Amino acid sequence: MSRVLIVADANRAPALALSAAIAHVNSATEVKICGVADLDGGAIANKDAMICALTLDVPSHLVFPAQDLFKFCRDVSAARVRVQQELQAATGEGDLWLPVVWTAKGPLYAEAIGVEGHQQSGELSYFQPLHLSDVWRQELYDLAYRLLTLLNAPPATYLMQFGLAGDRICFDRLWPFPAAPAIASVGVQLPDLFVCHWLCLTNLPIYDIQISCGSIETVADFKKLV
Repeated sequence: MSRVLIVADANRAPALALSAAIAHVNSATEVKICGVADLDGGAIANKDAMICALTLDVPSHLVFPAQDLFKFCRDVSAARVRVQQELQAATGEGDLWLPVVWTAKGPLYAEAIGVEGHQQSGELSYFQPLHLSDVWRQELYDLAYRLLTLLNAPPATYLMQFGLAGDRICFDRLWPFPAAPAIASVGVQLPDLFVCHWLCLTNLPIYDIQISCGSIETVADFKKLV
């Protein structure tokens, strides 16, 4: 793929991370980052370019893989209803993320991602890994697998956002790309979630994902911080 167009929202950090991942894997590939307004205004020509959308607010006229999946993810209320009805899973608000690297040969589940707010500025900071019990892990893996199978999801890196209500897991929403929380994987996970996303999109193999360094936060520790 010689030309790639990354469509991003106002937060360009994920787009820059994906651009770096593409350069790492395919150094000869030309990468451009643009906003939705650039596409609507015709300022960016996307003919013959591979579209990598990192926003749910893509224009209806933009043709790219997984359009139907993006529609599912964009309508959070409808997505929760469908998960309740078809997967018999609880739904609700959540601020934790399970990354799923959905390859052509099957899923690879990365370590969960948490978030904490800076005490003074209130700025959010994402971190990985967040330790979860084996019971929670298996429930999350099962739900993510059934959901992505139900949606006939193409290979990509997905973030399943969820919450914990007592001992119950609640599905919040699905991100069909490495959204802002995936930044936590850069420098921590090998390969990071942006490299994984590009490898999935280009049908290149991913044999394993590992945490390279850093301490593991437990859910109990996380709840003390927020």
